[in-house]
Amino acid sequence: MYENLMIMAVFALLFSAIAGRLERSPVSAPIVYIVFGVLVGPVGLGLLDIEVAAVELRVIADLTLALVLFIDAANADLRTLRTHAVIPRRMLLIGLPLCIVLGAWLGTLVFPDMGLWEVCVLATMLAATDAALGKAVVTNPAVPARVREGLNVESGLNDGLAVPVLFVFLALASGAASEEQGTELALTLVLEELGIGVLVAVVLVTISVQVLRYARDREWFTEIWRQVPVVALALACFATAQSFHGSGFIAAFVGGLLFGYFARERTHFLVMAGEGIAELLAMLTWLVFASVYMGQYWMTMTWDVVIYSLLSLTVIRMLPMVLALAGTGEKLETKLFLAWFGPRGLASIVFAVIVGEKMLPADSVIKHVVICTITLCVVAHGLTANAWAKRLARVLGEGGGEKEAA
Repeated sequence: MYENLMIMAVFALLFSAIAGRLERSPVSAPIVYIVFGVLVGPVGLGLLDIEVAAVELRVIADLTLALVLFIDAANADLRTLRTHAVIPRRMLLIGLPLCIVLGAWLGTLVFPDMGLWEVCVLATMLAATDAALGKAVVTNPAVPARVREGLNVESGLNDGLAVPVLFVFLALASGAASEEQGTELALTLVLEELGIGVLVAVVLVTISVQVLRYARDREWFTEIWRQVPVVALALACFATAQSFHGSGFIAAFVGGLLFGYFARERTHFLVMAGEGIAELLAMLTWLVFASVYMGQYWMTMTWDVVIYSLLSLTVIRMLPMVLALAGTGEKLETKLFLAWFGPRGLASIVFAVIVGEKMLPADSVIKHVVICTITLCVVAHGLTANAWAKRLARVLGEGGGEKEAA
């Protein structure tokens, strides 16, 4: 145990020293995490020997994603978001369903032996994008504000919207529900996940902000404990919503938006400590994932898995999003940028653990596809983030450019 801790602690220390330099290079932090994880894991040098159950990995990924969602939402530019809400609205309400449909259809062609509902499960797992992996884009000032906020909101809400759909397909695939019950189950789950998630966020954040203001006005805070409330509130939103069978991801994101609205110009200062903890949790998640799962599964990867993963990365994600953004007045370059930067990561890991508990006949294939797609996303999106952000700024002109006429 201590040898593992030593390796991860030393790595975190060394990485923190070069993090700023890496942000200006084509190599993203997650690429470094997974390369190091595979290198020191059992498939590599065998220095890191971690025994992590799937449930434990899900807990780490859940906490990381909840923190990232809350903080990214808190930092959102609400004025820009209100003005250009059409981008995330189209991507969520039109693009997301189309991604699932196209992913399921192509899945039946690539995996003819897999059941229809299992293919739908796979397509849904890979339709959710990762706010943590997209951070290099949504925090890059070279990217126009409306594009950054559009991607931020889409990645913040789409995994919460995908959860009830995933549960419906899982029920159908496992025989727990009939096709006739599917529609009713879907509507019930969507309403529960969304309603409970939003309600929990509004109640918790509103009450918490009043309590924190009361304590601040009386100078009860200390410098040390001033860094704790944001982290605690983010996790409270997530865990409370999950406890009441709502979407913790929706609660975390909506809670972050509301907290940012209340905090206003102090938001960045208040969430700074949480951002550091989120980065450390993300590093731990990717290290464990790469060491325990990635190397092992890539040794048994098949061509059909790689082909579908490449399709998921490109056609299945990009075509629906470009179609969803038709008529918004955005240039083709902007549409392609928005369509490309939909990386799969922490949410898909969480979904893989959930699906693995059902022991579906195609469980092995599903896990291989998810791991393959996540790996390709980490590398492809990491290498292209800074370069395409600079290109987009040039194409659109100074200040992020203007939208072309609709």
